[in-house]
Amino acid sequence: MELLCPAGNLAALKAAFNAGADAVYLGLKDDTNARSFAGLNFSAEQIKQASQLAKQQNRKLFLTLNTFAKPGHEGRWKQAIDLAANLNLDAVICADISLLEYAHHHYPGLPLHLSVQASATNVAALSFYKKQFNIERAVLPRVLSMKQVRDLAKVSPVDLEVFAFGSLCIMAEGRCQLSSYVTGQSPNTGGSCSPANHVRWQDSGNDKLTRLNEVLIDKASQDEQLGYPVVCKGRYQTDSEMTAEYMLESPTSLNTIGLIPELAQAGIRSLKIEGRQRSPAYVTQVTQVWRQAIDAYFQSPELFNEKLKNQHQWHSALDKVSEGQVTTLGAYERQWQ
Repeated sequence: MELLCPAGNLAALKAAFNAGADAVYLGLKDDTNARSFAGLNFSAEQIKQASQLAKQQNRKLFLTLNTFAKPGHEGRWKQAIDLAANLNLDAVICADISLLEYAHHHYPGLPLHLSVQASATNVAALSFYKKQFNIERAVLPRVLSMKQVRDLAKVSPVDLEVFAFGSLCIMAEGRCQLSSYVTGQSPNTGGSCSPANHVRWQDSGNDKLTRLNEVLIDKASQDEQLGYPVVCKGRYQTDSEMTAEYMLESPTSLNTIGLIPELAQAGIRSLKIEGRQRSPAYVTQVTQVWRQAIDAYFQSPELFNEKLKNQHQWHSALDKVSEGQVTTLGAYERQWQ
């Protein structure tokens, strides 16, 4: 299985390669990717440098183009595809059908990976994208149970990639409107579901307040760990429950390290680490642990679960960089699905 890691800058890219990543995904410094934060991402020249580094180390480099082109501004997204083709990048990760068509028509040799933002969760959808645009891989949304992943892998016409660690999206990816409702900026076109310029952290006595576009979405004690604020992970009061609670999901990180055997046996092609907005130190720490874990499984599959129990440093390292320092299996463990 490929270990695919994030890079928000050249330092993070180098950190990922040094720590054992097989491949890295990155985005341009604009709204063509869904991690469009100030100070992050790559210029065209920096992507050229990144491409050279990847080729020198025999690693792969994927360009993330996972937002939907804005009417009248499609040229910016098409130029990104042109760049990827001219640099001979290993793949473009894309969701927009018009952009998939453009890439497939103009650059039939450019590998295309279907972004999680396309929210393709069944064989009919995957077959459509394969037939129409000859995609080679699809990134599965983080709403499928392990059984659903296994069943889909048995019949998928393309390789499958799953998120293995990092921030957990609990909504229908590519279709969420919650950020638009609160900030007026769509995560599917603007590049982030909680734009940093709308985030406010405030102290109020013994409490920490989190606001998004001046809307209070969470309140916590000073010693409580909180993740980055997004609408779906806030705490709210309802008419029936006056105590503020997590109505949808608590701000925890996805951690599927214990599912490596099941994912490998299902034939999952790539394990993706989330976090292009995170630091090079985060990339180093997470990549090192996952590199060791994947290698340990393939060296001795029958001994992996026992080794995982005894690898306390793996769990400790991942917990430290998790949102709220709490992890979950998310939808993977929901047996009712």
